[in-house]
Amino acid sequence: MSGIRRSHFVCVSCRASWKKQTGRVDRGDVCPRCAGPLVDAGIQLAVPRKRDTAGWRALEAVLAAGLRFNPSCICCMDGPGYRPRTPREVRERLAHAAATGVPVAEALACQDPTHSDLRPGPGARRAGAGRLRTS
Repeated sequence: MSGIRRSHFVCVSCRASWKKQTGRVDRGDVCPRCAGPLVDAGIQLAVPRKRDTAGWRALEAVLAAGLRFNPSCICCMDGPGYRPRTPREVRERLAHAAATGVPVAEALACQDPTHSDLRPGPGARRAGAGRLRTS
């Protein structure tokens, strides 16, 4: 892997993406089509197809929340973590953030917004707890 990192710069209104070298300040990073601002979405963005309206709406919400698609560790390139891909996933996480007071960016980056896999509800038993195996 070379030392030059190329990041995805996105214009949500045009549904277009360009790769540019990160860390370079160009002429304001404006869209060549509409002259609107480009957003540095990160090096590991999977850009939705131009006709994928739902994918672009979800991407717009993620970018508006301040999340980017950069790996947590540059040396490992382990991925940016979970990001919602559909408007339904965005709505579920925004509802969870509003109900619990969790920051929007944190709720959008969480794969399971209810955290049901981590915190069992009152009176709930863990799977397999208290059972005897006879075989």
